[in-house]
Amino acid sequence: MEIVDEKKPKTTISGSYGYGWQQMKKNFLYFFLILLIVGIAESPASLARESELDNSAIRMLLQVLSATYALLILPVFTYGGNLLYLRGIRNEEIDFSELFVGFREKYVNIVLANLLKFAIVGIGLVFLIIPGIILLCRLAFVSLLVMDKDLDPIAAIEKSWQMTRGHGWRIFGMALLAVPLFIAGLICFLVGAVVAVMWISAAFTALYHAIDLEEKKLLEG
Repeated sequence: MEIVDEKKPKTTISGSYGYGWQQMKKNFLYFFLILLIVGIAESPASLARESELDNSAIRMLLQVLSATYALLILPVFTYGGNLLYLRGIRNEEIDFSELFVGFREKYVNIVLANLLKFAIVGIGLVFLIIPGIILLCRLAFVSLLVMDKDLDPIAAIEKSWQMTRGHGWRIFGMALLAVPLFIAGLICFLVGAVVAVMWISAAFTALYHAIDLEEKKLLEG
């Protein structure tokens, strides 16, 4: 599914959402299938958390299994999904086998990076909400860096912090804009919500792509 090169994304909120929309339309069925597979992968953890079994022992066991699944299995699907979104944003071929590449090649890095990011953001949210939000924005690219640049967890954290320098407020603004977009999608029933989620994911991936292109241009210059 190689597509001729078109205009590059810009490191702005409107530019990221605009380019994300453009690429989402081109790759709509691919992005929809990615969302569907990742959503199915998330369902076991969700069902266990929402279980209303009266047996407290069974409920506790389900919660432990849910937490284990969320920490050790689910990140592989979400990180793989992020990589496939990046393929679409870059006009590269989307190979669905890459959705599971984490189980074969990058499993330890994916799990550790996810745990490290969760711990860092969690600590920030526990002590003060604002630092947690800042950390969440600055570490937004960790999953893409692990999958795209094959970085180890610490290097991915450091690189995301460096890449998002000067873009923190932009990422926060994109996250705020995502809220009314999703609500508008819900108003348009389930189909609209699905499109909104795909668009939001594509927009954040487009911002990563735009910043990455800028860095490459600086290095080449």
